Amino acid sequence: MAVRIRLRRIGKKKQPQYRVVVAETAGPRDGRFIEIIGNYDPRREPPLMAVDEEKALQWLRRGAQPTETVQRVLDKVGIWEKFAGEPRTRKSAPAPGAEDANA
Repeated sequence: MAVRIRLRRIGKKKQPQYRVVVAETAGPRDGRFIEIIGNYDPRREPPLMAVDEEKALQWLRRGAQPTETVQRVLDKVGIWEKFAGEPRTRKSAPAPGAEDANA
């Protein structure tokens, strides 16, 4: 299951507002979603960008990929910088020649 963090449009005609949601990649833009993690209102001055930092970081750590627009929103809020600065933990295979010494 490929998961993306993307925008879901809400609001009236010609008055867009968006929710930042976690959804499966194959679903439609305004279709089912897994979780709402924030709001984005581009019509305000300055634009409203409210994202739950804990939920966003949790989904990014799980491997959810943000769309380009959501990545810019996360960058402006400061969440993307925190995620990019975290050390990557990866389960890697043992180094060559480091087999069991008792064998």
